[in-house]
Amino acid sequence: MKAEYDLSQMKSRKNPYASKLKKSVTMRLSEDVIGYFKVMAEEAGVPYQSLINLYLRDCVAQHRKVQILWPTKS
Repeated sequence: MKAEYDLSQMKSRKNPYASKLKKSVTMRLSEDVIGYFKVMAEEAGVPYQSLINLYLRDCVAQHRKVQILWPTKS
């Protein structure tokens, strides 16, 4: 192995998988939800958006279904 490598002649290229890694979306989330994830993210030492992504990825992996309980009228 060489002690040094000359990378000045090397050509750069875009990562062909970069566009498939993550997609930017706009979401409206409640302040309390954002606050909850920000606190957890700070404790874990990760950005809160990454933590939300990890949580949603876990939901996908576990095939979790949403159970919405609407209030009934009396």
